[in-house]
Amino acid sequence: MTRRIVARLLTPTDFAPFGQVIEAAGAPDRIINAGRCGRFHDRARPEIEGRTGISVFRSETVALPYSFTLVERHPLGSQAFLPMAQDPFLVIVVPDAGGRPGAPLAFVAAPGQGINIGRNVWHGVLTPLAGPGLFAVVDRCDEGPNLEEYLYDEPWTVVAG
Repeated sequence: MTRRIVARLLTPTDFAPFGQVIEAAGAPDRIINAGRCGRFHDRARPEIEGRTGISVFRSETVALPYSFTLVERHPLGSQAFLPMAQDPFLVIVVPDAGGRPGAPLAFVAAPGQGINIGRNVWHGVLTPLAGPGLFAVVDRCDEGPNLEEYLYDEPWTVVAG
């Protein structure tokens, strides 16, 4: 039996229990560079134990409906995903249920939105909805284990909202 999740638009309020939405929404907090640049200041709070790095991920695209069984979390640090193209992507996050993942939620990030998934938050894998699937990722790049994976016994399927 496949369980179904309806994807909804990504908003800072709905995503707040899992991390932060990173976007240039509203008026800039500061105008810099001789008046030529608006700075949207302090949009995410990385929380990383050990050395922080910036990596580039290239992922295959997916289409809705999208089925999955694998989720993961990183106990030693948050992960920020910043798309390097103006394409939407799917964000799957999962409330913790006594140390195991509960029922997932799905969001669609609009072009221009990035996310910072909080430390130790269960989440799905990178799922771009359009190519090239290229992301800058700010996360823990230190030695040692920082990945816990969980396989659901039955798949979940995300459908368009």
